[in-house]
Amino acid sequence: MKINKVNHIGIAVNDIDEAVKLYTEVLGLEVTNIEVVADQNAKTAIIPVGETKIELIQSTSPEGTIAKFIEKKGEGLHHVALEVDDIKGALQTLSDKGIRLIDENPRKGVENTTIAFLHPKGTKILLELVEPGA
Repeated sequence: MKINKVNHIGIAVNDIDEAVKLYTEVLGLEVTNIEVVADQNAKTAIIPVGETKIELIQSTSPEGTIAKFIEKKGEGLHHVALEVDDIKGALQTLSDKGIRLIDENPRKGVENTTIAFLHPKGTKILLELVEPGA
C-alpha cells in the first residue's frame, strides 16, 4: 500500500456559506467545487491549498453524521484524507493488519473519487482513503 499525499482535510461546519467567506474573503483562497452528497446527508465545498485541499462539510439533515459530530464535538477538524492509487488493495492490507474499517467496500465520494473511512478507534483520528477518479 502506497500513500501518495494528504488529499484533503475535512472540516465540519454548521454554515458552509459563512465558512466559505472566511476562506475566500479573508484568506484569499478559491472554492473550486460545491457538491451535495445525498447519501451522506452532506454539502461540501472544496478549497485547494497547494498540493492538498480543505473540504468544508455541512450536514443537510439533523440525522446526518456531520450534524451528530458537531452536536457531540463542535465544529472543527473532522477527518484527514490520504490519497492512494488502489483503494481496494489498501483496505485489504489495512484489514489484514488489524485496522478496523468503517467502510469495508469503497463508495463514491466528491469530485468523482472513490472513498472509504477507517475507524478512529484503531487510528486515533478519522482517516479517509481517497482514490482519485479517472
